This record gives sequence, C-alpha cells and structure tokens, in this order.
Amino acid sequence: MFIPENIYYEDGVQDYELGKELLEKYKNVPKKVIDNHNNIEEMRKKENSEFAKMKRNLIIGTRKTHKYIPNYKVSDFLVPYTSSGCTASCMYCYLVCNYNKCSYLRLFVNREKMLEKIIKTASEAEKDYVFEIGSNSDLILENTITNNLVWTIENFKNSKKGKLTFPTKFDMVDSILNLDHQGKIIIRMSVNPKDIINKVEFGTSRLNGRIEAINKLTEAGYKVGILVAPIILLDNWKTLYADLFKSLSDSLTEKAKKQVFFEFIFMTYSYIHKMINQEAFPNAIELYNKEIMTVRGKGKYTYNQLVREEGEKYFRGLMNKYFKNNQIIYFS
Repeated sequence: MFIPENIYYEDGVQDYELGKELLEKYKNVPKKVIDNHNNIEEMRKKENSEFAKMKRNLIIGTRKTHKYIPNYKVSDFLVPYTSSGCTASCMYCYLVCNYNKCSYLRLFVNREKMLEKIIKTASEAEKDYVFEIGSNSDLILENTITNNLVWTIENFKNSKKGKLTFPTKFDMVDSILNLDHQGKIIIRMSVNPKDIINKVEFGTSRLNGRIEAINKLTEAGYKVGILVAPIILLDNWKTLYADLFKSLSDSLTEKAKKQVFFEFIFMTYSYIHKMINQEAFPNAIELYNKEIMTVRGKGKYTYNQLVREEGEKYFRGLMNKYFKNNQIIYFS
C-alpha cells in the first residue's frame, strides 16, 4: 500500500468529492499548496539521484487538458484521464521522456468531467469506439489509492456505446472482479521475463502475480490481452523470453490461454533515461547498447531494423509454439 511522504495539492481540489476524500485519507501526511501540478519548482530543481525518492510524493490537482489523440492499435483514442505518472520506477518508463525526473504520481480529482466527455463522445459516434484511459499512468495501481477504477467501471456500464481499455503492471485486481462491467472493459497485462522485472521494473508486481491476475480477470469475464513490453534485448534475451512464454503457457488457465490476445512493443530508450538511471540506480544493469541501437528522433534510441526483424521472427516462433491460435494485434 502506497503511503506518501508528502502531498502537494492545488487549492480548489477540496471542492471535489475525490479531493475531499484524499485530503481526509491522508490527513496526517505533510501537505503543501501549489499553484500548478505541472510546475512544482522545488521538485524540478532536485537532482537525478533523488528520482526514486521523489516518487514517494503525491500530487493532487485537476486536469485542464482534455484533448483526445487518435490511436490505431487496441484503441481509437488516447484519452487524458484520472492520473499521470506512477509510484514505480521502471528504468525505461516512457513518461520520463515527457516529464523527466518529475514522473511522480499526479491524481486529478475532476473525474466526472472526464468520464462525461468519454460517454458523450461514445454515444455520438457512428462506431463503437475504444478509449485508452491508461496511457499516462497505471489505473490498477491508482485504484488502490483512489478507487477510481471501480468508480469508472460502475459509471461507464450505463454508456450506450463504447469500450475502455488500459494496460497494467500490477496484480491488485480483486476489487474489480465482481463488478458488472458488461464486457465494456479491456485490460492488458504487461509482462516481461522475471529477471527483467526484478532488475528493471522496480516497484511493480512480480510475474507470477501478473499471470494470476490474468487468470482472475478472465474468469471475471473481462477481455484480457497480454502486452509483451517493452521487449528488452539483453545478451541472453532469447533464453529469457523463451522462459517467459513457457511460464505463460504453464500457468495460464485453459480459458485464459484460449481468449487472450497479444501485443509486442520493442523498448525505446533515451538520453534522459540514461542520465537519470546513472545517478538514481548506479548499480543497475545498462539498457543502452550502442551495438544494436540507433537514434530515432531527438535523444531517443531504438533497436536497429535488422535486430527488430530478428526479434519479431523469434517472437512469432514462440507464439506459434505456445499460442498459435491467439491473435497478435501488432508489433511496434
């Protein structure tokens, strides 16, 4: 259970139901009033070495931007929703590219406005849109603090059209298992080999817990996907991922194995990650490999085309061996 060391909050959050609940829940935690959750000067001035410690803070505000971004993978739109950032410290986190070391958890208390817009957009659309509500945070994790995911599922079930989707690296799913979701929620569990989770995805659930969560969610009637992401090509990556797929095949229930779909995403790394990780996690493994990575965009690195092609071929082979009848949504 996450207990913040300090809370920074915008004046006015106490006027919202969720804001009142959070301030009461953490009434004994030291608090500071801020002007804007996007610009906390004392946090921006901290050293990279304090990256993990900064994630012990909690920021509470209202979301001002509600622009939908078209998406062409599992969802139709990426939707700004109830949180941004995370308490975990994955060494490759893409949010670091946007927020640098300030990728701590921010909660937005104007949830009613955000969900109302989703329902309105869904009801006016000609097709059954899927809205990605977890592109900026992990909603399973956030739910342990706010109960927002339970609230969202219970309120979205009355929408005439549309579906919601989000990814997660956490296994705390029990609170949503008995909800009447009416098949409108798609949950994608992110997985990686045990060694990568333990050494790179700090503060997230272990692999066994994630697999068990997939089984529980499938049994509860949710549509569930497996997100193999990000694919990290360490020296022994083929052995690591072969073991991962064997674990999935051995531990998933027959019902889950029959129903799950797959997504594959290769890691994108950056100069910002490199600088933060060197200071915040000096004893951690090095993710940047100049032999197989190339520059893509300003300050970003990805695996070169030949390596990616070899990787995709290998993963399709694993799918053919263990999940030959399951859908692959995309490789990215």
